Amino acid sequence: MLALFSFLDKAHSIAPLGYNRWRVPPAALAIHLSIGQIYAYSVFNKPLTQLVGITQPADGDWTLVEIGHIFSIALFCLGASAAVFGRWLERVGPRKAMFVSALCFSGGFFVSAIGVWQHQLALLYLGHGVLGGIGLGLGYISPVSTLIKWFPDRPGMATGMAIMGFGGGAMLAAPLSVALMDAFRTPTSTGVAETFAVMGALYLAYMLFGVFTVRIPPEGWKPADMAELPPQSRAEYGLTADEAIRTPQFYLLFGVLMLNVSAGLGVLGQASVMIQEMFSEAVVGSERAVTAAAASGFVGLLSLFNMIGRFFWSSLSDRIGRRNTYIIFFVLGAVLYVVVPWTGRLGALTGFVLAFSIIMSMYGGGFATIPAYLRDVFGVREVGAIHGRLLLAWSLAAVIGPQLLNNLRAYQIETLGLPPAQAYSLTMYLMAGLLVLGLICNLAVRPLKQTNS
Repeated sequence: MLALFSFLDKAHSIAPLGYNRWRVPPAALAIHLSIGQIYAYSVFNKPLTQLVGITQPADGDWTLVEIGHIFSIALFCLGASAAVFGRWLERVGPRKAMFVSALCFSGGFFVSAIGVWQHQLALLYLGHGVLGGIGLGLGYISPVSTLIKWFPDRPGMATGMAIMGFGGGAMLAAPLSVALMDAFRTPTSTGVAETFAVMGALYLAYMLFGVFTVRIPPEGWKPADMAELPPQSRAEYGLTADEAIRTPQFYLLFGVLMLNVSAGLGVLGQASVMIQEMFSEAVVGSERAVTAAAASGFVGLLSLFNMIGRFFWSSLSDRIGRRNTYIIFFVLGAVLYVVVPWTGRLGALTGFVLAFSIIMSMYGGGFATIPAYLRDVFGVREVGAIHGRLLLAWSLAAVIGPQLLNNLRAYQIETLGLPPAQAYSLTMYLMAGLLVLGLICNLAVRPLKQTNS
């Protein structure tokens, strides 16, 4: 046991001379593909509301609202744990942090399985909400700072590889979850508890692969083809997390991430309903109306672009710069949000789908590009801890974006009496306005030397 904990020490995870840095991204992907399961949690919503009734909700079953709190708690704990434990990660190294992440994330499945068996909702809040959320936060930031140190020449591409896994984790988790529930389903059970137990074991094993294979570069390491290590990539260069949060740059970048994510999340949660209402039979006719099945395919397409955008845009940022990449996000995104209502009025379904596919790619790209942006501004010294604190912007965005869209839509339909197909115009213009504010924040970011001189 002592040997195991010794193996997890930061000093024992330093790579030997001649280590191939391309062996590190698979370790990062093992973590992010696992914790990306949270985006597929909705596949459990209906079965969890039928634990007593089996085929339909019955007396004693939990409501969808009660189940929905699990996702909110998990995302809150993601941001909070990333902010709280970021400096601890920098001190103990990625291996120990990833190990704790694996225990918490998989442990959340085991605790939740007991909660289902005992029909105790509090155990699901504790398991998938609190424990799982802490695992999410630690798992999200652990590989990022490590990859930035291994790829000082291409930090955007490196972080994009890992964070792409977080976006794509749901594409693996959703069919796996459904298949397991179908396999374990009986006339007296929905198969959820058994599915939780199996998935907990599978994710633990896969995340431990990442734990045991991750390495950090030796002090002063640089790629063989680099003549000199850039200042911001030197271990001793840059600000601590406590110093960073006292600079205006931190809060400008906080605004950059929060506003970009708010606009994306505002649409992501209503994508299926939106396309069906804007292209309903009453608006475009029965032959061109979007069905529920087609809307489901649209949501899947958005998930694909969300994942691809994380790698594409972050890699592009290595060539054109992080500031310029976000300028594209905000300018192009604002234009597309303004165009979307017109696609509905003209019945231009292809234009609607294309616009939101690009928007979702930039939503994912924003997550993947921000760690390298932080490195550029604050240096690599405590970039993991700074990134963790900045992720609180994600927690705020998860409230701002969906609430703005949902409440404005409801107000226009219920109070103003607008048809559902027309109720999205104002919200789309509002999302464009959020991106304009984000553009202003991004343009105001200046290098520390200029600001502090």
